[in-house]
Formats: sequence, structure tokens, C-alpha cells
Amino acid sequence: MKFTSTRNKSLSVGFSQAVLNCMPDDGGLYVPFETEDLRRWILYTDENTSFSSLAGSLTSAFIKDEFSPIICETIATRAFPFSPEIKQLDENLFLLELFHGPTGIHRDFGISFLVSCLETILQLKGEKATFLDVSTGELGASLAYALRGKKNIRAVLVYPKGTVTGLSDEDFYWNGGNIYPVEVDGTEKECHDIVRAVFAEKQFVLKNALTVANTANIGRLLPQAFFYPFAFSRIKNKVNSSIFYALAPGNYSNVAAGLYAWQFALPLNGFILPATDSLTIDPVGNPILLDSVVPLAKRIAADPSEPSNIERLEDIFSANSLMMKHFLYPYAISDDDVNDAAKELFLKYKVYADRHTARAYAASVLHGKANSGEPYATVLVARDSPSLSEEFVRHTVGEVPEMRESVRNSLKAVDLNRECVSSPEELKRIIETL
Repeated sequence: MKFTSTRNKSLSVGFSQAVLNCMPDDGGLYVPFETEDLRRWILYTDENTSFSSLAGSLTSAFIKDEFSPIICETIATRAFPFSPEIKQLDENLFLLELFHGPTGIHRDFGISFLVSCLETILQLKGEKATFLDVSTGELGASLAYALRGKKNIRAVLVYPKGTVTGLSDEDFYWNGGNIYPVEVDGTEKECHDIVRAVFAEKQFVLKNALTVANTANIGRLLPQAFFYPFAFSRIKNKVNSSIFYALAPGNYSNVAAGLYAWQFALPLNGFILPATDSLTIDPVGNPILLDSVVPLAKRIAADPSEPSNIERLEDIFSANSLMMKHFLYPYAISDDDVNDAAKELFLKYKVYADRHTARAYAASVLHGKANSGEPYATVLVARDSPSLSEEFVRHTVGEVPEMRESVRNSLKAVDLNRECVSSPEELKRIIETL
């Protein structure tokens, strides 16, 4: 599979280049260049197909021009010693849980796959690379887990002062590990500004082999497309109707990944989600991407530090904007809707829901009321462990689920006791020493 840019369709690069040099020079984002028909891999999976096996097969199909099937299987096996889980709540409602990785967040999957891919690419090339990202704790803890034992990847993580969590002494670069945490005595926005300024210096980025571990990197986004074939493999023999996925939009990475899965021939009928300022509904009830009113040529470059995947959604629907209303179903959700949804999930199904899952379920309830005469199945996507949202869960249902030890460890505060950085120049000097 080749990849192109959302802003330059004459560009065509391989997977390795798109992962290593994660931001195209034209200011866009990498997207699949062509549509792969993967139905022979997808349709023959079943409830006995492991997530790592499915991921290995799809990885091989994606990048068969660059890596052998054996290498692709190895990438997936190393990336996924953990798996999503799916539960049937009633006849036509399923719950897809993405929080069974080490830190209890859905990012564990994409980060682990990206690290496994990148380590393989670098081993074959005899090179090294460095992630440069902003973190407020979650990303750093997940990256630390994925990078342990890796020889060719380091990560410089920029934190607002006092927010470093989930790192152990052996993770630190100065102790022989792969993580170099840096604190800024300021806000998260100031951290992003500093990282953004470093990535703006293209020659420095190339010289120091900088890339990102967030979803601006297509290697982080693409494995999220594996969630949907996995869910399909588990429910296809239980469903005889249309299949919709209800999920919180976040930065739209899971929506974009789900649409890629559909383009790769996965049977699905649409995505139900809470409306946002960027993806909302017009006066007649059709979905609309508000960013689309500004031509891509007149926009600033895509942000490597704090990405939104709205531009990838625009790219998917650019050839046929009318198709969007048949795949995206946004609903305006109130706080009362969210609280009621969380309570209903608990009372009816004994499911603890964080705010994101509750919002997605609230949207699915509204979709059901608007389409009461049409039988269909809904897969509710739970991104992160509800144990991470203790305040919301306790407020809505009066109790909280037990937190796994690995998740608890990812929340442990770390006192770096090192000088803060205050400028891109100071951060660059650190990067140059690695």
C-alpha cells in the first residue's frame, strides 16, 4: 500500500517513509493512496481468530510490498500481547472494550503497534529515531511500556510541570532507558507551542530523525482500523442486520480508522457519535464538517503536536460528499443525556461507563428513537477504562470498578527534580545530545 497527502495527491510514499517522516512537506496528513480489498482476510475470521493474528494478516495485506508476511506477523505478535474484548449486552447491542492494554487506555493499541513497526523498520535500515511529543501522563506511561527493551527508538516527552506519571527509574534515558521526560513550567498549550516550533524546523527534524507517537503519524492511526474487523469476527454469526458503531469522536482517529476499515471491505453501515463543534448537523439534520468551508490551500499546516483527524475525514468524503450522510450520524447530546446514559448502562447491563462511553451510548439511544422501524445492531465502543474516571462514575452510579494494578502504576506521580525548559532552543539542545 502506498500513502499520499491530504493536500497533494501526486505524492506517493511507502509505509516506512510515512511513519519515519510523519508529516508531508505540503502541510497535510498521510492517508492511504489506494483502497485495498481485504475481504478475503476479513470475512474468513471468526471468534477463534486472535486479535494479534488478525492484525498480522491485515498488516501483511497493507504493507506486503515492503515486508514479508513473517515480519508482519512478528510485528503484530510483539505489539499485541493484549487484546480488545467484546461483550453482548442484549440481542442487538454489543460492547467493544479497548482498555485491556497495560495502561487502560485505547492508545495502548496504536502506540504498541507503532513502536513495533518502527523498531522493525529501524533495525532493517540500521538507523535510530526519536519520538517528540507532548504528554500529560497517559501517552508517556503507554510509550514507556511499549519502548522497554527497544534498541533503536527514544522518546523525548514534554510535560507541564508536575504531570509526569507512570515512568520508572529504568525508563529514563539517563539510566539507560528510552524516555527523556522534559518539564515546562507552564501550561499544556505552552508545551505544544514549543514542540510545534521544533517541528517547524524541517532540517533539524530530518537531521535528528524526529517523528511523533500521536495520530498525526499514520503508523499510529492505521492499527485502530483493526478494532472493527475484530468486532465483526465476534458478532457476525449473531447479527442478521446492519451494523453501526457508536463511539465518542475524540480527535476523530477512531472514526477515520473505522472508515478505512470500511474502505478495505469491512461490512458496516455507519458511525453514531455525539456532535461536536467540528462535526455537527446542519438545519435539516445532515452531518457537516465545518472546517470544509475553508479550502485546504488556505489553511495552516496540520499540527504534528496536537492533531485532529478531521482533515482525514474530509479526504475520505471528498470524492462524494453526499456519502457522508449515509455513514456519519452525529447527535446533539446534553449533560443530562450523558448522565442518564451512564445510569442506564449500569442499571440494565451492569456496565460502568466513563463520560466518553456514556456520550456515545446517549447518541445511540437517540439514533434508535429516530430509526425505530429499522432493525440493526450497535457496537458501543468503550475507549478507556472506567476506573480512570472515578469522579464521573461515582457521581452517576454511586460506585466505581476496581482498578488493575498496571493501570494504577501508570498514574503514579514522578518527581523529576530536573531543570525545566522554557524555549524550543533549550529542547533542541537536549535532543541533540541523544
